[in-house]
Amino acid sequence: MTQAGRVAAVGTSRGTRGRGRAGRATWTAAVLAVALTASLTAGCSSGGERDDGRSPSGTASGERTPPAAGGVLAVKIDNARKARPHTGLDAADIVYVEQVEGGLSRLLAVYATRLPETVGPVRSARESDLELLRQFHRPTLAFSGVQSKLLPLIDEAPLRAEPPGRTREAYFRENDRPAPHNLYLRPDRLLPAAPGARALTTTGFRHGPAPAGGSPETSRTVRFPAASFTFTWSAHRDGWLVAMDGTDARTTDGQRVAPATVVVQHVHIRTSDFHDSNGNVTPYIETVGSGRAEVLRDGKSYDAHWKRDVATDGTRFTTGDGTPLNFADGQVWVVFVKA
Repeated sequence: MTQAGRVAAVGTSRGTRGRGRAGRATWTAAVLAVALTASLTAGCSSGGERDDGRSPSGTASGERTPPAAGGVLAVKIDNARKARPHTGLDAADIVYVEQVEGGLSRLLAVYATRLPETVGPVRSARESDLELLRQFHRPTLAFSGVQSKLLPLIDEAPLRAEPPGRTREAYFRENDRPAPHNLYLRPDRLLPAAPGARALTTTGFRHGPAPAGGSPETSRTVRFPAASFTFTWSAHRDGWLVAMDGTDARTTDGQRVAPATVVVQHVHIRTSDFHDSNGNVTPYIETVGSGRAEVLRDGKSYDAHWKRDVATDGTRFTTGDGTPLNFADGQVWVVFVKA
């Protein structure tokens, strides 16, 4: 699909406002580059390292858009080894695990029922995020930068883009780890309050009693080319203890991360038109379509079928006979793996 085609599929037109798309994107980059460069200089000047070689000035239209009533907060979270342990990850309602350049991983955390004091480290967004977030009504996307070529797509997407520099004191850097793995977000500077569970109803997820059947499962490992995730059932926690690249996943307060439900969703992953500064192509994760999945809950694994007809729909998970498959109450992790 061409870039213009993806714009049509991913975003909704806001009209020209008296300027063409190329002019708008150029104007956007110019205006925001000033604010964002100032905000990120401390982190980018160390050894000349920038956010995966992406421009820190990438964002949506320079026009200020107030937060939508009831919209979720989605935060793009760094998952390099130097970025761990994470802060605020245990407060997310949904954590999407995505493959990025070089076979590494990155997280997209969605917050609706509560906003932690701090979330991070925050990193750059990807083209796939725009399609994934179409299921929510006017979400707020917090991220640290994007490639300049992605600017027009973000500009057209029906979301509120919030990189550093747009909201005063929303972002800050810590000194306990090197840049770019030290940028953090104060969510209350972007949203006045958590929108509540109702904002998650568009996902298509259903919560309730476990379905009949299932196979006992104590541990499941998912591997990317350069990353791995292991989920181990803990009856004590009523959840799946997470390990990343062989190391227990803990938050900065020392707590183990233990989602109640883990979904291993098999999707088509293709190459995109984007790449990092080293020439590694950015994968595009297709979350619209259908396929198989495994749902882990209550110490069991359930074979499932997933379906998402269009980007504005949520994803439905069903058992072999078509019965909706309920998730357990609590945090959900969705791990996208290549079909």
